[in-house]
Amino acid sequence: MLLETRGVSKQFGGVQALNNIDVHVEQNKIVSIIGPNGAGKTTFFNVVSGVYPHDRGTTIFNGKDITKHLQHNITRLGLGRTFQNIRLFQGLTVIENILTSRDPVARYGILSAMLGLPNKNNIDKNNTQQCMQYLETVGLQDYANSDPVSLPYGLQRRLELARALAIEPKLLLLDEPAAGLNPSEVVNFIDLVAKIQSEKELSVLIIEHRMRVVNELSDYIYVLNFGELLAHGLPEDIRKNPEVIKAYIGEEDKHA
Repeated sequence: MLLETRGVSKQFGGVQALNNIDVHVEQNKIVSIIGPNGAGKTTFFNVVSGVYPHDRGTTIFNGKDITKHLQHNITRLGLGRTFQNIRLFQGLTVIENILTSRDPVARYGILSAMLGLPNKNNIDKNNTQQCMQYLETVGLQDYANSDPVSLPYGLQRRLELARALAIEPKLLLLDEPAAGLNPSEVVNFIDLVAKIQSEKELSVLIIEHRMRVVNELSDYIYVLNFGELLAHGLPEDIRKNPEVIKAYIGEEDKHA
């Protein structure tokens, strides 16, 4: 088991955002978390990735208890993520945005960085070459020196995905990665994630509202509702679950 949460809970003031959430993600699997707005999905990502501390519960990642780990330490262990709202660094080129993600996996120390020793220079060169490979993976190699803010929205989404890949993750958390994409971009995104997951043998945990993305990519699905785990199972079972249809899927179909 690559990721296991046991009784993860989080409260903000009087609001119970998460209550005893158990989620499992196996090696080389794609798992989705769905639910209506306010269900606690992004809060779950933030707790698991170290943005928020746990109130209760335990998170095990790749055999290690990361419950009390800081965010940057969790990243170093191989947990990468994207965010619901794109967070690109303005003033940096596309490839420089990718290079910022290489810091947690840099193989040189502070002294080498300060003195510009050959070891650092060689690693920087290697990092740049690897970042170009990540850009090629998402189809952005021709935009390496472009201003990311000038890219179409769909390409900005791809850039954020490449930046998450640059930390060499074992588990990739994608927070509504298809949000704002047009239908053709959604199809291309599904193919891209499937390709990346297969080629790099990654595990992927996705928060997504678009049921086409969820149904076509997921090996397993968890459903949250008002901070509670409403259901979990295989995609075909979740689609038939009457409680899930009532709480979520039926509402989504009305707006499809």
